[in-house]
Amino acid sequence: MTDLTTASADDRSLRILSTGDLAGIDISLADVVETVEGAYRTLHAGQSDNPRKLTVKPADGHSVAYAMLGRDGSRDVVAIKTSYKHGLDKGRDEQHYYTSLTVYDDVTGLPLAMMDCSRIGSLRTPAVSALLARECAAPGARSALVIGTGTQGRLALPFLLTTLPDLDRLMLSGTHPEGIAAVREQVRSYFPDREVEVVTDLRAAAGDADVIVATAGGHTPAAVEADWLKPGALSVLVGHGLAPSTLHRADRVIATSEAQMNVTGTDMADADGKLPAVDAEFPSVLAGVTAGRGSATERIFTYNSGLVVTDIALGHRFAQLALAQGLGTEVALWR
Repeated sequence: MTDLTTASADDRSLRILSTGDLAGIDISLADVVETVEGAYRTLHAGQSDNPRKLTVKPADGHSVAYAMLGRDGSRDVVAIKTSYKHGLDKGRDEQHYYTSLTVYDDVTGLPLAMMDCSRIGSLRTPAVSALLARECAAPGARSALVIGTGTQGRLALPFLLTTLPDLDRLMLSGTHPEGIAAVREQVRSYFPDREVEVVTDLRAAAGDADVIVATAGGHTPAAVEADWLKPGALSVLVGHGLAPSTLHRADRVIATSEAQMNVTGTDMADADGKLPAVDAEFPSVLAGVTAGRGSATERIFTYNSGLVVTDIALGHRFAQLALAQGLGTEVALWR
């Protein structure tokens, strides 16, 4: 059930939760991880639906848009997420990005809320990376390297420390001073006793890292190669920063969704335009049906593409917190 007692007033109104409404909501990293993990487990149990995302992209590649529909069976909600990014051929400051999530109560049939999905995505994605690290990192993993300081890079280390608290070396590879400062500030705000080491020799840092999370943008020159990695290393691809060899020469490949990897991971294809088959999908790993790792020395590649059921679960959690605080604006959308 939804547990949202003050949703839209009727079937012609919609509660709008803006960027500002959601920005002030306090939610712990552990709460986010638990919510996202629950969504994966419900999906694996066959209680939720997560169809393949739809994608449109012009021939010159200047923009990309996605549409994702899903149903969360544990919450009895249906939702649609849209994502549109413009200016992929330009620098980060010239790009435009818009994403939203519209949630409906599948018990009452009423709309619950429409919300900006940017904060949800900025939390959901690093939470998934942290869960991948918890399940697939080598035993005793102590060092982590994050590549990129954009939206996804800034919370990667705090989430990793949430699921792998024994990490004691936190490395960061980035080129934007403001991004580096933001990463350090995020780590300091959640883990004030931890320090971030900014690295300039990517090859050496990758060779030292037990866990590598690549979150850089498409224009990054960073490209970690497979032969840089030490035995037992775990690579998590979110954006860019890993060369295709880390996928094709991995001992084990795990994806949040093989179908989505085949849609959004084409830049990792080999010379023949092919991607290798995955050894397991992550929901089955979380459910304990498939092992995340077979040995301490396996080099594992994981692909974090995000599933809409995780956005739905976290969006529903935010809607609960927002409506409890009386946030949002009621709009007579269908009048």
